[in-house]
Amino acid sequence: MGRCIPLSIPNFEGNEIKYVNEALGQGWVSTGGAFITKLEKGLADFIGTHNVAACQSGTSALHMALVDCGVGPGDMVIVPTLTFIAAVNPVRYQFAEPVFMDCDDSLCMDPVKLRKFCEEECAIKGDKLVHKDGKTVKAVVVVHVFGNMADMEEIMDIAGRYNLKVVEDATEALGTRYTEGKYAGRYAGTIGDYGAFSFNGNKIITTGGGGAITAKESEMVDHLRYLSTQAKDDPHYYIHNEIGYNYRMTNLQAALGVAQLEELNEFIARKHANYDIYSELFKNFELGKLLGFREGTCSNRWFYSLEINMEKINGTMRDIITKLEERGVQTRAIWGLIHEQKPYADSLVYEIEKADYYSSCILNFPSTTQITVEEIEYCANAIMAVLREMTK
Repeated sequence: MGRCIPLSIPNFEGNEIKYVNEALGQGWVSTGGAFITKLEKGLADFIGTHNVAACQSGTSALHMALVDCGVGPGDMVIVPTLTFIAAVNPVRYQFAEPVFMDCDDSLCMDPVKLRKFCEEECAIKGDKLVHKDGKTVKAVVVVHVFGNMADMEEIMDIAGRYNLKVVEDATEALGTRYTEGKYAGRYAGTIGDYGAFSFNGNKIITTGGGGAITAKESEMVDHLRYLSTQAKDDPHYYIHNEIGYNYRMTNLQAALGVAQLEELNEFIARKHANYDIYSELFKNFELGKLLGFREGTCSNRWFYSLEINMEKINGTMRDIITKLEERGVQTRAIWGLIHEQKPYADSLVYEIEKADYYSSCILNFPSTTQITVEEIEYCANAIMAVLREMTK
C-alpha cells in the first residue's frame, strides 16, 4: 500500500483515553456528567465568554440559535452561498427562507453587498427590516470560513442599523480572534448575538460529533441549554413548557473534548507553523497562490486553500483531486454553491459574483496537525507537479 497523507484527521496525543475511561468507570455516559460541565467551563474560559452550552453538533447549535432569536415561518435569514450546507439548513428547519449573499476575498460574507441589500431591497418598518415582498428579515448567519474571520466590524454595524440578529457560525474558527480594531481580543463566536462551534472529526478539536453554543447574555445560553435537553421544566416530573430538542452532548463526548481542549493551543501553533512552511513552498508558484487570512486577526488556520489559475489548466478540479489521490495526497474542492443545489433552487439570490469564481478554483490540501515537514514538502511538490502536467 502506497503513501496516503490525509486532509484533516483527529489528533489524540493527550488525555483522551484516560478521560473517556474515567467517564466509563463512573457510569456517566449519556447527557449528564461532570465532563460536560468541565468542557463548557473550559470553552467559556478559552474564548473569553461567560457561558457555553455543549450540544450534539454545530448544526444543532445553529438551529437553536435561530429558534432563540425568533426565526419562524415566512421570515428571511441572510446566509452565505459559499459554505457547507449545514450552515443554511437550519433556516429551513424553522420554515424560514434563506437569502443567499456573496463572499468577499476572505471567502466570508461580503459586508458591502449585505449593506446594499438592506438599503436597496428592504425598508425599515417600525423595528423590523422588511423585504420588498413583505417578509421580515430576522437574522444573518455569518460563517468564518476555514478559520478566517469575517469582517465583523462592518457586519455588526449593519446588523445594529437594521435590527438584525447575528448568528456566528464559528464551527471552523475555534481560537480565531481579532488582534486589532474595535473587537481586538474578541474570539470568533463571541461578537454576534450567538456563536456556534463544531467538534466534528475533521475540526481543530473533536468530540467525535458534538458542538457548542454561546450567546451575548448568560441567560440566553441557559435557555439554549434548556432547549437542548427537551425543554424539561421539572426535575421530578415530565413537564415541558416549550418545544425542546434532543441536542445535548453526552458525557463520553465531553470527556474526549476536555482532553482535546487541553491541546488546542498546541494544535493552533502547529497549524501556524505548517501554514508558514507551505507558504514558503508555494511562494513563487506560477499556477496558484496560497490564500492568506484577514489582517488584524489571528486565525486558527484550520484549513489551507490554494487559489488555482484554472484558465491555464487543461482539466477540471475533479481531475486535479483524482491525480493527487493517485500520488497519495488527499485534497478536496470547496463546496458547491448552496443556491445552485436542488433544495434551494428557488431561493432568493443577491448579486453572487466572487462566490462563483472561488467555488471553481479553490483546492484544500493536507492541514492535519500530525503532518511532518517531509510530508508538507511532498504535498506541495505533488500539487505543483500535477498542475504543471495539466497546463494547456
